[in-house]
Amino acid sequence: MHRRRRTALLLTAAIATAAPLLTACGNDAHPGAAAVVGDQRITIAQLESRVGEVRDAQRAAVRDEAQYEQVVAGTGSLTRDTLHGMVLDRVLHRAARDAGVTVTRKEVQQMRAGLEQQAGGAQELRTVWLQQYGVPPGRLDENLRLQLEAQKLAEHLGTDTGQPAFWKALSEASDQLNVDLNPRYGTWDVQKSGRVDAKTPWVREVTAAGPAQTA
Repeated sequence: MHRRRRTALLLTAAIATAAPLLTACGNDAHPGAAAVVGDQRITIAQLESRVGEVRDAQRAAVRDEAQYEQVVAGTGSLTRDTLHGMVLDRVLHRAARDAGVTVTRKEVQQMRAGLEQQAGGAQELRTVWLQQYGVPPGRLDENLRLQLEAQKLAEHLGTDTGQPAFWKALSEASDQLNVDLNPRYGTWDVQKSGRVDAKTPWVREVTAAGPAQTA
């Protein structure tokens, strides 16, 4: 597999390592918000809506009730993981903006076309991102943009998404944005944004096999 495409496939795994950055404490200074990132609020309603998108997509993909219940049971941390992604998206965008990194629609389309070819088709790619990363079909381009932004930021820094230099940039962006999470979801640990040693199912899946080999 081409190195650039392989890097793209691993970005979601690298970003997923941010999940352990939540701890058991927090400051509920923003009633009704799941998180506050800079001057932007992620409301609990927005979070629940995003989680609902994933559940609806899972339901559409798995018709059998027993199988669907197994899927739900296997993604019990979906709400927490989804919030991590929504927060990290904003943190990454701030870090990329500070570095002068931008992503065009054409780049997203090119990346998607390449991944669809590797996965064996558009539907197969949508299934990959839903099953492995909890990304509903309607959010696929948004997620690919996030991955491209991460990849280009890492390249700008002369590193890759698995190295401390990349996560240091995210840590600095987190600090600038003063990320604050609702206590029910934990707190955002700015100083540990560089941690890349977490073990999650997403990491094991994506490093074991990409869409071209199997999402």
